[in-house]
Amino acid sequence: MDINQSPASISSQAIRVAKYQRIQDFLFHGITQFFALSVLIALVGILISLVINAWPALHKFGPAFFITEEWDIVNGEFGGLIAIYGTLMTSFIALLIAVPLSFGIAVFLTELCPAKLRRPLGTAVELLAAVPSIIYGMFGLFIFAPIFAEYIQPALAAVFGHIPFIGILFSGAFNGIGILCAGLILAMMILPFIASVMRDVFEIVPPVLKESAYGIGCTTWEVVKNIVLPYTKAGVIGGVMLGLGRALGETMAVTFVIGNAHRLSPSLFAPGNSIASTLANEFGEAELGPHFSSLFALALALFIITFVVLAFAKWMLISMEKRQGVKT
Repeated sequence: MDINQSPASISSQAIRVAKYQRIQDFLFHGITQFFALSVLIALVGILISLVINAWPALHKFGPAFFITEEWDIVNGEFGGLIAIYGTLMTSFIALLIAVPLSFGIAVFLTELCPAKLRRPLGTAVELLAAVPSIIYGMFGLFIFAPIFAEYIQPALAAVFGHIPFIGILFSGAFNGIGILCAGLILAMMILPFIASVMRDVFEIVPPVLKESAYGIGCTTWEVVKNIVLPYTKAGVIGGVMLGLGRALGETMAVTFVIGNAHRLSPSLFAPGNSIASTLANEFGEAELGPHFSSLFALALALFIITFVVLAFAKWMLISMEKRQGVKT
């Protein structure tokens, strides 16, 4: 600023600068607000398009569409129960296996792993997440499924097959592909995502908290249970939900190993179907009419399932925060 300028000139320049800054702030606010609203607009647009295209099937079959096993393309009778069951069951199996393994990997990398191995192992986990899903599908179909049929399925049947109520889950032919095989492949796929998120959130725990716990004689497990997990519960649940979202919507890998059979069986060894695999297999050949509309109804069901799962996770986080606040 020129010291020879008059006070009036300095004041006028300050006003111009302030106006320019207000305009910048207004534009920045408007642009970022548009970016945020565009996500909501896209979400609403997707939901509307699904409802419009699924409405003929929903109008014809009613709510019974979601609890009906029938999927008869020739006679035009459709129900989504088989695909919905396959989606939920494979995702549940994947989470049941992947979450404990991911937790163990994350704890080992952050608390127990030697410094020389921490970076290579962490990089290996991240690289595993980058493997395309079709590679997992090919591995599952040509390598894992034959091994699964020859060694693992007979062992599972021998151990659990005679247990009341549980044995029916491990009955049937040992053909490798099926609901359980798809769930195991999904577990391999979502494990690196969950493990990477857990590792990252475990690393943000302030060292002073863990050092204080170790200082009063806590074991590693006690530090993880009482310090690390309470501090990072939101991130941990977020990582699990990320993995679940991947499992629910996975297409190619599941299509390779689930069997693609429109049959509902209590056995986990039996072939089945999922929403994503049904859409991938039939959408290209579906003609306008009940078949085409029923596929959109399945897509709508997948959208609703994902929304309900995410809403439940959010509600659980809010409840945990409230309980934590009451305790403190």
